[in-house]
Amino acid sequence: MLNPELNFFSFIRLTDPSERAAYNEWHQLDHLPENRALPGVMWGDRWALTEDCRAVARGEGNLAGADFVAMYWFLPPVEQAVAEWTQLGEDSFQWGRGPMLPGIRREMLAFFAPVKGYAAVDAPVSPRVLPLRPHAGVHVEVTHFDDPHAVETHDAHRRQDREVIPRLIQEPGVVGAWTFAFSHPQRHATLPFPETGDYRQGSVRIRLTYLDGDPVEGAARIDAVEASIPGGGAGTTLFSGPLRTIVPWRDW
Repeated sequence: MLNPELNFFSFIRLTDPSERAAYNEWHQLDHLPENRALPGVMWGDRWALTEDCRAVARGEGNLAGADFVAMYWFLPPVEQAVAEWTQLGEDSFQWGRGPMLPGIRREMLAFFAPVKGYAAVDAPVSPRVLPLRPHAGVHVEVTHFDDPHAVETHDAHRRQDREVIPRLIQEPGVVGAWTFAFSHPQRHATLPFPETGDYRQGSVRIRLTYLDGDPVEGAARIDAVEASIPGGGAGTTLFSGPLRTIVPWRDW
């Protein structure tokens, strides 16, 4: 399997809860399969912030109100992969099959560069296979740094790489993690998507932790590890919390 070179994250909020089932049906049975079938898309996935997950999530700004998080992994050549993925969005609109749907607000639409992957010792896969491996849910942490190359930012990245994540992947139910650095917002060539906030390159870091166990219980373990390691607090937490893997039909 080739290595991914670019990722896309979207944070979605339902403005009309009555559209939840229709949105889930469209995304899981139409949008996601069509995107996964593109030759430049290694994988795509989506998770739900259910009520029990929301009760333990935190953050500042618009991302804190998200109901779903989705991401895609792009393979080289990424320019061609993203162009085909972007064209599918316009084609879908012309077919009358989204993505401009009622009742949703896109709080973040942005591309990120993968930084590093980590797999637990007892996980029988390499970090690059983690996205394709079934999982019960994820823990997502989004941090904004005012200066992406400040000493404090560097120290925060070192702390995650050398201390926090090595501890996390030893916790029960944690099978691995990936980190990503903000590259640029999505600017669709034809569709009128709202543009993500004015972030500098590298100023937003996402840590995505894959969970085999219950995501809410996993979030408690993750928070405990973070609290036990000195030196936290750099940057602003835009979102931190667990999300559940969506099971079609059952979770709609």
